Amino acid sequence: MKVAAIQMCSTEDVQANLEKAERFLCLAAKEGATLIALPENFAYLRSEGEAVTFCDDVGGKIHSFLARLAVELRVDILAGSIPERAQEGKVYNTSALIGSDGQIKAVYRKMHLFDAVLSDGSILHESLSVLAGEDVVLAEVSGVRVGLSICYDLRFPELYRRLVADGAEVIFVPAAFTVTTGRDHWEILLRARAIENQVYVVAPAQYGKHSTKRASYGRSMVVDPWGVVLTQAADKETVIFADLDLDYLRTIRSRMPCLKHRKLIS
Repeated sequence: MKVAAIQMCSTEDVQANLEKAERFLCLAAKEGATLIALPENFAYLRSEGEAVTFCDDVGGKIHSFLARLAVELRVDILAGSIPERAQEGKVYNTSALIGSDGQIKAVYRKMHLFDAVLSDGSILHESLSVLAGEDVVLAEVSGVRVGLSICYDLRFPELYRRLVADGAEVIFVPAAFTVTTGRDHWEILLRARAIENQVYVVAPAQYGKHSTKRASYGRSMVVDPWGVVLTQAADKETVIFADLDLDYLRTIRSRMPCLKHRKLIS
């Protein structure tokens, strides 16, 4: 399975973001990728602390746009995340997997919301505008079980263990990590989740300065079940590619059956 991870610098301009996403999706498909992942907030990324001025529904404008491309390009698309219309004046941070037939295979709403004070004094309070999801979500792509997660979820290993217990061999982590946290934690956490769960991790990320108030770390990557970084994006908007060898994954799990050796299981 050849996968692609798209690295973008999205803004509040939805139309411009979608045009950029289409260019990258077409490029990835041309290069032979059959599963293409977009980053968190690929269609709309607001400045930190400002009101959410755009949202959509599952199966709405954004997903319909991607469904058309999935059919035309004959690829599966991971729609990193969009602000999904919710209640109480808030949104869900929602990821969807769209099949090559244009149908939505899975919908995941980010469970863990990023409320933190960074070392540079920045205050981030995602829960002010976003509602947390509750469900662990998997889907199947070309006979492979894939698990969905988003950004800050990466810091909660129990979610990834649950995804693997439910059969995941590939896990997506679309993200928009801050520069501060990304520099020190992004690669370490991605490799840790891959190693401890013996899975492939596909992590498309936002990169660069989105506005005067917001910037993202980037360094999108694909990590194999041994923790080796197969590919990593440079500091620019780009597409990276990797071949996922599921036989290799199963060999690792067979030779070092860590998942069978667990003792503390709730």
